Amino acid sequence: MTAVRTPHVPESGAGSPAPRPLVGVDVGGTKIAAGLVAPDGTLLTSVVRPTPAARGRAAVLDAIAAAVRELPGYEEAAGLGIGTGGVVDRARGVVLSANALLPGWAGTALGEELTGRLGLPVAADNDANVFALAEQTYGAGAGCASALYVSVGTGIGGGLTGGGRLVRGAHWTAGEFGHLAVPEAAGRPCNCGRTGHLEAVAAGPAITARFRALTGDDSVHDLRRVAALAEQETGAEAEAARTVLAEGAGALGRALAGLVNTVDPERVVVGGGVASIGAPFWEPLTAAFTAELLPGPAGLRPVPAALGPRAAVVGAAALLLEDGPDGPHGPGTPESTPVRHPDPQH
Repeated sequence: MTAVRTPHVPESGAGSPAPRPLVGVDVGGTKIAAGLVAPDGTLLTSVVRPTPAARGRAAVLDAIAAAVRELPGYEEAAGLGIGTGGVVDRARGVVLSANALLPGWAGTALGEELTGRLGLPVAADNDANVFALAEQTYGAGAGCASALYVSVGTGIGGGLTGGGRLVRGAHWTAGEFGHLAVPEAAGRPCNCGRTGHLEAVAAGPAITARFRALTGDDSVHDLRRVAALAEQETGAEAEAARTVLAEGAGALGRALAGLVNTVDPERVVVGGGVASIGAPFWEPLTAAFTAELLPGPAGLRPVPAALGPRAAVVGAAALLLEDGPDGPHGPGTPESTPVRHPDPQH
């Protein structure tokens, strides 16, 4: 299989052409988001279309290509970056494993298939790495040589940077924080098929399921409803809501503190739909995190991600900025990859 190299996006200067835009694509089990992105991270235009997951791999790839073709001027882009769930071989642009939300997605050669459909160079990665890269390049981690990034939503994923590089690991699984074993999740099933992982207690569906189990109220499936109940002063449901949020957020805070004590980053950035519910989650998260820190990083506190929903598309596009045509992340081993910080004046 032909390896896919990441194109270099030239910077503008005297006598130089303006930098070409980038295409970013986020592929989930229910929707495909595609956008045209300027090299400074500005989202120029975007489209969202349903993912035809039940129709198989070829249908999803065709839908991605169709969404990109809806972007005015996509033909002039320097390349296409794509983030997707699952473990992705960044060097080859191949999905190594994926969950049941995208049946048959494992083994998909994203680089080869999408280059064939669109005629653009393609860079592909796991969606959590894409989130981390977006925040490292344009968001809450910009300028940090080392940081932990975690996205908490229907699942939990993240990324780690060291020396200004996004670390992907020897088997492309660096940053799978949701699969840390934590005592609070003992016996609870995780989306990966095992039990006892952080995702089974701190992800949104896990928290709402725990609320239903405590209250017997099977009508609650929205974490925002749980958060609203937690802010009420009295009542059994309010107490149950505070309990399940503190349990999930506390487990996450302790896990992140353990990672901080291990790798000693400059910053910890937390994003995703669960983190966006505010104080009912952030307060127990911060308290648990702070209580576990060693003296050295004792002053560190988690900060919210800055880019919100656009991080997925903007971060996918940022894959194209990681290195030039002869950079260290061509075909070969999954080593750390340098992160470029585009000049915001461009």
